[in-house]
Amino acid sequence: MYDIIYIGGGLNYAGAVVAAKNGKKVALIENDLNQLGGVCLHKGCIPSKMFLHHANTVFESRNDVFDSPLKLNMQTLFDKKDKLLKNVTKVVQKQCEGIDLIEGKGVVVAPNTVKVGEESYEAEYIVMGTGSSPFIPEGIAYDGKTVITSNDVLNLTKLPEKIAVYGTGAIGLEMASFFAAAGSEVTLIGRHDVLLKGAYPEMDNALKGALGKLGVTLMMPHSIKSAKPTKRGVHTLFEDGSEKYFEMLLAATGRRPNTDVVACDEIAVGKGIETDIWFETTLPKHYAVGDCNGKLQLAHAARAEALNVTEQILGQSPRALNLDHVVKFIHTLPMSYAYVGKRKSDLEKAGIAYREKRVPLNQFTYSVYNHASKGMMVSYVDSEGFILGGEILAPNAEELIAAVGMALAGEMDAAQAKRVIFAHPTFSEALERTFYRL
Repeated sequence: MYDIIYIGGGLNYAGAVVAAKNGKKVALIENDLNQLGGVCLHKGCIPSKMFLHHANTVFESRNDVFDSPLKLNMQTLFDKKDKLLKNVTKVVQKQCEGIDLIEGKGVVVAPNTVKVGEESYEAEYIVMGTGSSPFIPEGIAYDGKTVITSNDVLNLTKLPEKIAVYGTGAIGLEMASFFAAAGSEVTLIGRHDVLLKGAYPEMDNALKGALGKLGVTLMMPHSIKSAKPTKRGVHTLFEDGSEKYFEMLLAATGRRPNTDVVACDEIAVGKGIETDIWFETTLPKHYAVGDCNGKLQLAHAARAEALNVTEQILGQSPRALNLDHVVKFIHTLPMSYAYVGKRKSDLEKAGIAYREKRVPLNQFTYSVYNHASKGMMVSYVDSEGFILGGEILAPNAEELIAAVGMALAGEMDAAQAKRVIFAHPTFSEALERTFYRL
């Protein structure tokens, strides 16, 4: 009998570590203990950002101030990535000392009861954090070689000369940026006219232009009806009847919550495992955090949810998390897109009165040699001047947006925010200017 069983060794492990350090008897169940840390560490944000970092160096080397462009050695990059992940996994495993680690697929078969194979385990509290898996639409014949998912990209030891990326979500845009910057010929296929759904309109147009300069060919709007590997390449048939062959096709068509951890009627499952604002399911003392609850597919959100639930169980009475205050971003090259709080589209849809200020980055010389002349920052306040949110299209936007996130958490108004003097020359100056003009 355990105090708490955590199912899923992704960012869920952070909660298990805290609970164990606070004297709770804890078990952590994970399909593969070599994958502790989850998709983010092994197949997602950590290795993908490493790939993007090195691809950006290749992109920068094409500038005429260099004598010759660089070439990415994918085998070496793969080996360095593999070594990094093995070392970090050891660190995570070390952090989990004091926790009973159980390898296998955990399933909640009854209240307070988890089954792993033929073994059953009981706990007063159960926290499910089973993540999500790549979704491949019907008609696309996945083979892991020429028709691939993001999981396979990070195991490539050779760059394809040409690749098509189907999907314009975070994974599709990031991978299109990586391949194009690294030197592949990239076709980005999207089902809609926009790349950044819900984003400030001028930012969407600017990102399209930036990807075009990177060498990405856009096919929008286009929907794939079928895609099959052949000797000639991946035969791709579109809904409009047209067809093309691609050397390789990356299906970046989203991820679906892993809800098969639930095998008892007391826990409701919809698009994800259903929870309230405290991440408690329809069965008391049973929680679902991270991707599997269908709220936000972000590693930092999963970690925050796991810690929030653990604090509740420990009786620490945490505040309910405001998921609007979680930073969302897409790491494209050479500029990233990030936002936190309410965007223009959200405010208009909700009928909330607001003021906005947009500052283009071409007002700053710093943008010229950072490929950011089409970038911009927008801040929003309510009728009383309190900050509602912000959007940024700039290099390292995911870092810059933190200032807006802090302003939201501190319930600041624009008058308070503009007291901060940002460094020069930086892109943060543009954010400072939005506050001054509100």
